[in-house]
Amino acid sequence: MSVTIKGDHGFDNKPSIEAKALRINLNPYIYGTFAEIGAGQEVARHFFKAGGSSGTIAKTISAYDKNFSDTIYGEETDGRYVTETRLEKMMSHEMRLLKKRIPKEDQTKKMFFTLANTVATIDFAKKFRGHGWMGIRFQKNPEAPYNQIVLHVRFHQSEARLQQEALGFMGVNLVYGAFYKHYDPKKLLRYLYDNIDSDAIEIDTINFSGPEFKNVDNRLMSLQLIRNGMTEAVMFDSDGNNVLPARVLYKKNILALRGSFRPVTKVNIDMFEKSYEIFTKEENVDENKTKVIFEITLSNLRAQGEIDEKDFMDRAKLLCSLGHTVMISNFKEYYRLVDYFSHYTKKQVGLAMGVNNFVDIFDEQYYQDLSGGILEAFGKMFYNNLKVYLYPIRNEKNGDITDSNNLKLHPRMKDFYKFFKYNSKIVDIFDYEESHLNIFSRTILQKIKKNEKGWEEDLPVGIAEMIKKNKMFSYKPKN
Repeated sequence: MSVTIKGDHGFDNKPSIEAKALRINLNPYIYGTFAEIGAGQEVARHFFKAGGSSGTIAKTISAYDKNFSDTIYGEETDGRYVTETRLEKMMSHEMRLLKKRIPKEDQTKKMFFTLANTVATIDFAKKFRGHGWMGIRFQKNPEAPYNQIVLHVRFHQSEARLQQEALGFMGVNLVYGAFYKHYDPKKLLRYLYDNIDSDAIEIDTINFSGPEFKNVDNRLMSLQLIRNGMTEAVMFDSDGNNVLPARVLYKKNILALRGSFRPVTKVNIDMFEKSYEIFTKEENVDENKTKVIFEITLSNLRAQGEIDEKDFMDRAKLLCSLGHTVMISNFKEYYRLVDYFSHYTKKQVGLAMGVNNFVDIFDEQYYQDLSGGILEAFGKMFYNNLKVYLYPIRNEKNGDITDSNNLKLHPRMKDFYKFFKYNSKIVDIFDYEESHLNIFSRTILQKIKKNEKGWEEDLPVGIAEMIKKNKMFSYKPKN
């Protein structure tokens, strides 16, 4: 039996939460369970209030007591409850019960779903704002296999009641989106904020899976989170899966490399390898608790005008193929990047960068939006255990090498610079590959587009082959 779910024809562009819940309830084919821990049954209550919920809700559960929760869903090895693994266990358990207790042969027209969330709202001291995981497992039609959408949220309001309200709204939007917007994940993502203040709640991780989303690349969905202003930074691993930044960065030593990586070159890799060698020899750095991040800013992606999603995916796939964790951020200024890291770790942070980029951070015009100007920015940047690992450049005209000892700054910045230099906050990379100083990604990119010879040798092993095979960066083979 095939059931078709139609779109929003006949509804306003932004139906109310009540209208969405009612439409779900009045659909005789949608049937499932709600399992919610930590913020009340905030999603389920909207469906109860809307009326007609008996045709939609098989069961709601809120296993607040930890012993009850562990008995139902099993204990977590780390003892935590607000985790993605707990969410997965909740959805799997509730779906298994639903299928067992409501046999499909008795409900041949039903499309089953389970909505789950595990949340920690703001604490009494109001020091911890709270966060949570939410997900839905659902069918597109009664015979279809299951699809899944999982997301992580961070709360920004200072009252638990307001956080609960935002969570409830987003949960209704998620259920509604799964059944009525699954064919367009980008729109589904935007509609998650329907009737919610954009400053109230942040989505910093989302993953789509299942046959309905087989053509969805979750890295591209990460980019949408940034473009839509839903978060300021996202991460994905070498397998292309979106990962929670907090999980990656928490209590870690962090070495970050910012670049365009258009494409990634031998210079990028040499900078990474040589800075990593120095970084891991720092007295207070444990290599086993160190994370390397390759970061691309939104402003860099927009450098050529509007963001080209194909161009973004080309960069992302190449970095992932080299086994790196990639971060996309909305932090144009370095101090904002460092400040972001400080939310997750107090351990050593390192920034590896070329001399040109380093000189740019001493340009006062970048800090006009700060009341304290460059002093405030550098105070935030070097407040924690930050060091800059400086990769030299060669002057294209006379061949001279520029490092921390002879770089040129505005006269007003010289004494300011010396303070950080002589306090060992700036470390030169000396054992660099001198032949790599002639490599420039912009030159390589032009050669790729024009299909000129010689660019392949300036890239890491395997990268040129990927570019040619997948026709990345407008590469067109000669006939």
